[in-house]
Amino acid sequence: MPPEPVPPEAMPPEAEAAAEQVFTALADPTRRAIVAALAAGGPATATDLAGQLPITRQAIAKHLALLAGAGLVTPEPGERRRVRYRLRSAPMQVAQQFLAALARDWDSPLGALKDHLDRTAHGPATAPTDRTRGHHG
Repeated sequence: MPPEPVPPEAMPPEAEAAAEQVFTALADPTRRAIVAALAAGGPATATDLAGQLPITRQAIAKHLALLAGAGLVTPEPGERRRVRYRLRSAPMQVAQQFLAALARDWDSPLGALKDHLDRTAHGPATAPTDRTRGHHG
């Protein structure tokens, strides 16, 4: 069950900052591909991910560092000094709460606008008045 949305203006500044970091990190398609690979396959090293994605291990490592900075992945020591990266869901849940609150804030005004437009469109039809009738120019 998803957490109850908190209005964006009521979010603590640190939660809003965390959401911003998540959005910034996920704005890049390569980082989204890395997150998707970790979600599908579980913890992996930069070398493992480079075998799955069309970029170098060095580029993957840079993207993983940014994802770790946003809290989306956690580096874990592995065997033979290899670092495995594990996906963390908590920062995404904070971002999800932020988006849910924005959606809820928009749903009410948009619903009211839709109702108003529906009432206007289905209201009594009024014939346009002909202001030129009876006047010859």
